[in-house]
Amino acid sequence: MKPKSAIAYEEKWAEKWAEAKIFEADPKPGKPKIFICVPYSYQNAPLHVGHGFTYTRGDAYARFKRMQGYNVLFPWAWHWTGEAVAGTCERLKRGDQSVRKMLVEIDGVPEELLDKFTDPVFVTRYYTEENRETVKAMGLSIDWRREFHTTDLHPYYSKFIEWQYITLKNKGYITKGRHPVVWCPRCKSPTGDHDRLAGEGVSPEEYTLVYFKFGDAYLAAATLRPETIFGVTNIWINPNHEYVLIQADGKKLIVSEQAAYKLKNQTKVEILKKIPADELIGKFAETPLTGKHIPIFPADLVDPDFGSGVVYSVPAHAPYDYAGIIALKNNQERIRKYQLKELVESIKPISIIRVPGYGEFPAVEEVERLGITSDTDPRLEEATKTIYSKEFHEGVLKDNCGEYSGKTVSEARDLVKEKLIEMGLGGVMWELPEKVICRCGTETIVKIVEDQWFLKYSDPEWKEKVKEHIRNMNIYPEEARRWFLNVVDWLRDWACARKTGLGTKLPWDPDWIVETLSDSTIYPALYTISKYLNLGIIKPDQLNIDVLNYIYLGAGDPEKISSQSGIKEEILKQMREEFLYWYPVDMRISAKELVPNHLTFYIFHHVAIFEPRHWPRGIGVNGMLKIEGEKMSKSKGNFIPLKKAIEIYGADATRATLLLAAEDLDDPDWRDKNAREARNMLDVLIRICRDVVSANSNDYTRVDEWLLSTLQRKMKKITSAMEKL
Repeated sequence: MKPKSAIAYEEKWAEKWAEAKIFEADPKPGKPKIFICVPYSYQNAPLHVGHGFTYTRGDAYARFKRMQGYNVLFPWAWHWTGEAVAGTCERLKRGDQSVRKMLVEIDGVPEELLDKFTDPVFVTRYYTEENRETVKAMGLSIDWRREFHTTDLHPYYSKFIEWQYITLKNKGYITKGRHPVVWCPRCKSPTGDHDRLAGEGVSPEEYTLVYFKFGDAYLAAATLRPETIFGVTNIWINPNHEYVLIQADGKKLIVSEQAAYKLKNQTKVEILKKIPADELIGKFAETPLTGKHIPIFPADLVDPDFGSGVVYSVPAHAPYDYAGIIALKNNQERIRKYQLKELVESIKPISIIRVPGYGEFPAVEEVERLGITSDTDPRLEEATKTIYSKEFHEGVLKDNCGEYSGKTVSEARDLVKEKLIEMGLGGVMWELPEKVICRCGTETIVKIVEDQWFLKYSDPEWKEKVKEHIRNMNIYPEEARRWFLNVVDWLRDWACARKTGLGTKLPWDPDWIVETLSDSTIYPALYTISKYLNLGIIKPDQLNIDVLNYIYLGAGDPEKISSQSGIKEEILKQMREEFLYWYPVDMRISAKELVPNHLTFYIFHHVAIFEPRHWPRGIGVNGMLKIEGEKMSKSKGNFIPLKKAIEIYGADATRATLLLAAEDLDDPDWRDKNAREARNMLDVLIRICRDVVSANSNDYTRVDEWLLSTLQRKMKKITSAMEKL
């Protein structure tokens, strides 16, 4: 449904702009250009005021540059790819009442249409049509001739993506191999950042499995800090859960049942038998590298759903472990049940790391300083982060650490891991540091996939080219530049295809579909020629590989390509010239949540495919919008659709509220009070303008001179601010 602005004049002027086609931009040789774009949004919901924040920044910059005399292109598109829509449809099919309630009460979907919302294609079309009207009502200065949406449901978008991926593969940037990915067991596909209900930005982390000899098997403890093995005093297991004996990689290992399931998705695992926790507690296991025998204790701090469900204890350097010892000493019932009194009393922290600012036992100091007496105290998390970071960056192993004595923690970590694996006393397990939920509602795991297609973001030469461009391009605010460089450093190979959802099939392996973030990287290049397709000047089936190679890479003979494709040579050259006129993108404006994925991928792909003169010139990064001081959450009802804001406050007041809300990477805070004040301010301004016009006075006084002088100073200040976003 088309939003009805609260302010009558807004609809009038939006219609006049459309009739006059004043935002349609074509090449004007000799006139400087500015190409501005914002990321397209997923069409699984109404646009919200958070979208409005980024879009208004982009539109304000576009209007500012037009006022400076630039020829400005500000185009638009819609994202249909991935599980964002399909997941909602699946949950609705399964009778999820929370989804049904959300669609009706928040999205405003009519009850009579809900049965059709089990079809992803219907859903994406519904929201695209609604959101297009919202963008127009918002008054954004868009060239609508260039509009498109993603997936093979569009007549030509998939042709562009097929060309992109063939080009990347030919250049060696796509590989097939065995890699850990975030995996949805229900969808049977990798789950990218934007295919998630929860856990965006979470990636698999590599844990070292440390094997403690226990009879003819090993207790496998997962850790990120194998260098701390020299300070181990005991092993923790959860007394309320069963464990299992498994055969994995030629070893018999004891892990939690949940860990066995996860490991099955990473290596060959055979479950041999179940082992009650009571059969382990109070027994001893042998520590690798040192040969020391240590007791097995019960602890609530052990989460059987995380890692291997077995934890080795280093109370001198791990706050959770020292708190665990305190908690066990205070749990007399558990002490009596397992007859642990003497064993627990004998446990003394072993100092193995020298770190500035702490004494012998950093974890002990931190726990006692905070007055923590329980191993479930939430303050332990922050204490752990503080100590781990300090020890990693400044810690040195002491003389009781064998051949690793004197080495820094950062050096010793990998060396100890390699030694354990070399001796058959360690292994590897991949785990997610936080819970990740697929759009279909299923909790994900880490799976080592075979024959998966990946983008080789780990390629050192590719990384270096990207970093060099990041160092030289315009990035606002400046502090975001370091963030981009850090992302490039840690970025690994990325699963670029999945088996389910909407999208474009890989041209050489159609069983796979290009995933959500991987088909949204260089699409701004498509804006430069999309009007030729939308206006019917050329047909989608004429957009073949040779045509696109000529337009974007200048490859091939236009006369031969014209003859082969059926596109007039004049039109073919015109499309090439249009691309050359508009590219590169001068400013892409986006929220900071996209720095670790989309925005960095955007740079990677441009660097891989285009010549340097067509690499992005600028990126503006902004904060994430809050509602009344709280994180925006649709599931919690803390959500304001953009159309609703327009209907209550009007588009101009909505835009003003958003633009005044924050600068740089600060998170803006949408407040009803601010929006109403903006509405009142605009009403006063309009009234003053009307009064001045109706006054019919031509007198020019010293007051006018002062006003004009003040205005000039303001304009200079605003111009400087706008140039830096």
